[in-house]
Amino acid sequence: MNILGYLQRIGRALMVPVATLPAAAILVGVGYWIDPTGWGSDNSLAALLISSGNAILENMAILFAVGIAYGMSKDKDGAAALTGLVGFMVVLKLCSPAVIAMIKNIPVAEVPIAFSKINNQFIGILVGVISAELYNRYSHIELPQALSFFSGRRLVPILNSFLMILLSFVLMFVWPVIYSWLVAFGESIINLGSTGAGLYAFFNRLLIPIGLHHALNSVFWFDVAGINDIPNFLAGAKSIAEGTAVPGITGRYQAGFFPIMMFGLPGAALAIYHGARPENRAMVGGIMMAGAFAAFFTGVTEPLEFSFMFVAPVLYVLHAIMTGISVYIAATMHWIAGFGFSAGFTDLLLSSRNPLAVHWYMLIPQGLVFFCLYYVIFRFTIKKFNLMTLGREPSFIGQIDGHNVGIAVKVSDTEQIQEVAYKYIAAIGGSGNLTGIDSCITRLRLSVKDAGLVNEQVTKRLGASGIIRLNKESIQIIVGTRAELIASAMKEVLSKGPVAAVTENDNSESDIPAEKKYKPQGKDILTLIAPVTGKLIKLEDVPDEAFSSKLVGDGIAIKPTSDTVFSPISGTVVKIFDTNHALCIEADNGVEVIIHMGVDTVSLQGKGFERLVEEGVRVKVGEPLLKLDLEYLNTHAKSMISPIIISNIDDYAGVSIMAESHVIAKESNLFQVMK
Repeated sequence: MNILGYLQRIGRALMVPVATLPAAAILVGVGYWIDPTGWGSDNSLAALLISSGNAILENMAILFAVGIAYGMSKDKDGAAALTGLVGFMVVLKLCSPAVIAMIKNIPVAEVPIAFSKINNQFIGILVGVISAELYNRYSHIELPQALSFFSGRRLVPILNSFLMILLSFVLMFVWPVIYSWLVAFGESIINLGSTGAGLYAFFNRLLIPIGLHHALNSVFWFDVAGINDIPNFLAGAKSIAEGTAVPGITGRYQAGFFPIMMFGLPGAALAIYHGARPENRAMVGGIMMAGAFAAFFTGVTEPLEFSFMFVAPVLYVLHAIMTGISVYIAATMHWIAGFGFSAGFTDLLLSSRNPLAVHWYMLIPQGLVFFCLYYVIFRFTIKKFNLMTLGREPSFIGQIDGHNVGIAVKVSDTEQIQEVAYKYIAAIGGSGNLTGIDSCITRLRLSVKDAGLVNEQVTKRLGASGIIRLNKESIQIIVGTRAELIASAMKEVLSKGPVAAVTENDNSESDIPAEKKYKPQGKDILTLIAPVTGKLIKLEDVPDEAFSSKLVGDGIAIKPTSDTVFSPISGTVVKIFDTNHALCIEADNGVEVIIHMGVDTVSLQGKGFERLVEEGVRVKVGEPLLKLDLEYLNTHAKSMISPIIISNIDDYAGVSIMAESHVIAKESNLFQVMK
């Protein structure tokens, strides 16, 4: 499994719960602004706003457990979310101080303090990932007849509850050690002055993805090691009088966060927005604007940080480094401000009245500098390394709500995908003729009452390569790699009401051009190597009309004898079908390569296939993509003849086959794409 790809899966899954955070942050920030000293106890409206926002912010861990379990599940089913919820509840209960005391037969007071911090993002992410993997593996298990009610999806939450007992047992021994290490580390850098403040800030950001930054915060912000930075700062003149605070020193573990949260991260948000594909910028802009607003005014940065920390870890490391530098600069220059909630505009304004706030206004020009630094560094890094931040993924559309919808559809500005879907429904005889909608990587698989009512001319004018009429009630429309997106849109259109059949009744094929004959000419622009070892098969001999007629594209086929599928080119994996039987890679020069293992293997529901990469990652030629269980596939698949085709062949002169009868994976040249 590609580690970066796996992190990207986690990052995409996190976007659903993270999208709820800006609203919560704004509610809390406004509440603290109304009642900055009582924190809701002196004002009913402030109490209402703060409590409403904290209902979300204080339960981020459980949101992560549920969101990741759902988002990483193979079919985005609610049972996966339930599995994550059940798992988190079990761990939270078994690792609570009261239960630990009962299990170990000790007083609650003797239970390590680490267990009072068990409700954190790290545990939520861990439980979510485990729950998703368990769901993906066992959600289709069939039990004996007597237990059949608990088969399939119902079985997974039950299995997870037992698995979480084992996880809790491990955490009982591991978690206190992890927590104590973090506290000890924090205490070891107290005497480093401004340098220590910068180091603390660097590790504070690095630990946010797993929620363990609270252990460090307790050392520097509160009284674990005698620093007590936040309470001493908030006490102001009283702390100075009692000798527990020193102007220019107290608050140095807080001040440098203001330039980052108010200015730096909004600069990063602007860079991510500008780096998004044009068709995705409206959606990305809304997410980034909400996150930037929350960061600036309230200091809540999770909506922005979680949008890139997993999908582009290098950006998050750069963010941690710049945070450390900012806190070091503020501590060295004695530009001091503090906060009661977080380092946002509200707390900066309120702290300006505190006698311990020294040259606090200098944090604003420092912030403007960091806004520019974040924008330039993030923009350069995103483009230089082609990082898959929000809106840059070829399959971005639909990922925010947890659905995989394939490559972004290429339609004109005036013809949105909903309109395309509406017209396809009308072309096949209207909603009254449509009884079922499904899709493969390149084709719509539709069930109809009467295949004779389908208007082939209209479908071709909509961009379809052709229609395959399997029988009177089943058709396949070849639409290319946007098939899944169109199928999803068709279902949405049908949910809104009936669609009439197209008014044109000319079903003749007199104006349909003859099959295009590709005659390679000019120079080759891309050479594909053999992705598997096996016997070479002409595309015309593939036992599937869509491939043999070259409706899907041009290329060659292989009957594999090796069990690993390697990338035939270097490029970006823009689509992997949920059942792992097919994928699409886009080369840097725009050539789209489809690898379809076997014929009608979508019906195997993923059995016999194991993906080794994820959507959105870059692969090099010869990098492993899929693992095959050839014994199972050769027994159960209709045919294992596997087409390797160029789906956008209309943009090129054709292909030139280089191999003859047998190819060896990663060694044999397969064919060239000609321009």
